[in-house]
Amino acid sequence: MTLYAVNAWLLLSGAAMALGGAPQEASTTQLGTAAAAAYEAENWSEAAKLYGQMVETAPNPRAWYRLGMSFYKSGKQEQAMEAFEKGRAQGLPPQLVEYGIAAVFVSKKDKDRAFEHLEKAAQNGLRPEQLSTDADLAELKSDPRFRKILEMVTRNQKPCAYAAENRQFDFWLGQWTVVTSTGARPAGDSRIELILGDCVVQENWTSAGNTGYSGKSYNIYNTALQRWEQYWVDNAGGNIFFYGGLKDGIMDYWTDELPQPDGKKLKRHLQFLKLGPDTVRQFSQVRTTMARPGSWSTTSLTTGKNRIPGKRILRASRDRERRYPLNRAPPSRKQIHPVQPH
Repeated sequence: MTLYAVNAWLLLSGAAMALGGAPQEASTTQLGTAAAAAYEAENWSEAAKLYGQMVETAPNPRAWYRLGMSFYKSGKQEQAMEAFEKGRAQGLPPQLVEYGIAAVFVSKKDKDRAFEHLEKAAQNGLRPEQLSTDADLAELKSDPRFRKILEMVTRNQKPCAYAAENRQFDFWLGQWTVVTSTGARPAGDSRIELILGDCVVQENWTSAGNTGYSGKSYNIYNTALQRWEQYWVDNAGGNIFFYGGLKDGIMDYWTDELPQPDGKKLKRHLQFLKLGPDTVRQFSQVRTTMARPGSWSTTSLTTGKNRIPGKRILRASRDRERRYPLNRAPPSRKQIHPVQPH
């Protein structure tokens, strides 16, 4: 468990320092330095002797963990399990305790007990990269139980990747080249990608030409409110907050009524509709409280397949409104220059 031992040292170094309290005696510090040197050099018998002395004079979770690991690497399995359990009593994180004990049972050829403790480690925050790369667990990897536990830890680390609600907006993912509805001129580029453990759908927009306009939106499923939310920001100081959800195959976003400097209130409506494997229509509307009921100024974006496989073309048709900061009213048609994504 060499890689895991390094990860555990990083995890516990802060806890060990915190438990140290007052400055240690010089002899204790020297002992810790010597023990660490032996451990890093994989001199397991020497490391076990020195960490055994440390837990007598200055016990802490890190020392107990390394003592257990040193015993394990030395083939002293019962002493290793005892050290891990004593580390648990000192505050050693349970995933480290259970993982260490699981490795001991692997070396004892007891797969059932190994999986029992490995599952406990998974339930307490074991990371998938530790599980998948540790050579000490090689004997378990062909067992279906290993794949089940690996899936468990992956789900624990990236819950959004497996939640159906969080995957509702994946149809928007891709690299889009935006052109006008007639294809006469480019409008911009939009890259839609997953970030932060697949929890956030991030839009990266850049207008074509020399406008210098760019912006980003962050889309996430709010589990507490059971709705999708989008927050748009741009390099002109604009920001818009939408909320809504997927209904009848359409991602439907709305804003609240937003006060404007002229006393009017502005409301935005934004929709995304998947028309095919590489085809998404984006539809945007805006209205003010002064407009007659049901009257909206409309902007629509539609997408079409590119002839080059794997690349998407985003086609845009614009009637009036573009993205603009919340403290500005919709521009007139003559004022519109940059083609922006909403």
